[in-house]
Amino acid sequence: MSLAPRAVLVHRRTEYEELLTRHGTHGQAAFFLSSRGRSIDEVVRRHDRTQQALREVAAAVPLTWRSSRVERADLDRFLFAPQDVVVVVGQDGLVANTAKYLGGQPVVGIDTDPGRNPGVLVRHRCADTAALLRAATAGGGRTEELTMVEAVADDTQRLLALNEIYLGPPGHQTARYRLGPDGESDPGEAQASSGVLVGTGTGATGWLRSLWLERGSTAELPAPCEARLLWFVREAWPSPATGTTRVAGELGRGQGLRLTVESDRVVVFGDGMEADALELTWGQSVRLGIAETSLRLVA
Repeated sequence: MSLAPRAVLVHRRTEYEELLTRHGTHGQAAFFLSSRGRSIDEVVRRHDRTQQALREVAAAVPLTWRSSRVERADLDRFLFAPQDVVVVVGQDGLVANTAKYLGGQPVVGIDTDPGRNPGVLVRHRCADTAALLRAATAGGGRTEELTMVEAVADDTQRLLALNEIYLGPPGHQTARYRLGPDGESDPGEAQASSGVLVGTGTGATGWLRSLWLERGSTAELPAPCEARLLWFVREAWPSPATGTTRVAGELGRGQGLRLTVESDRVVVFGDGMEADALELTWGQSVRLGIAETSLRLVA
């Protein structure tokens, strides 16, 4: 007998919950904000809207389904199953945070604060949840396959990201490495910089776009479902031992960018989740390219 589908509700702590964790009580949190010219009232209202959204979404899960909840901070310890339908209740960034832990499960994005969130990935309202869950499990339900980027280290460590992957120093130091196309005999160009960013079409509305604008790049930004990545080196430093001729480019399906570490420590993390990063050291290499896995976003 096959198991019934499981709806996994993904959420994150609200600003109000974080304030209570830090200050202990509502009154202490209110005093802290008021001393900085802010009122706690709007923070509480946003918290209440989020909690109400979670209740409405949970109530929309069919009675014959199983259900579970996971908070953003616990995603790296949560075991998603192939038959899950993932319901992200929150902001666009929470979808990206969740994507790296999935393996093709359909994702429904529910916007808890319409008008405040851009709604690029959380496109739906709470009232749509029941219909979206049915569509996610029905054959022929409309989904978009959003391209993801992956980093694979020479020790088999692997990292996925929906928006972008950053490789660089863990602090404000300079990373030293060699950078070049994967699969060629060319050892790559020795570089010193504040890091390398490899981004997707979904990430083209964020960090990748800011670098693209800063450089005045003539490359066309990829679309979210397009099998193409752009990459940029941040603040490459020219010196007698390091060059700056390979500071931007694009990658198609099957193409890769290889970085070989020539400093004590380089971190690799995706979509801003630095706490869940790969750590590489002298002599290790990592390949960046389009991931075979994509995010199935229920449209």
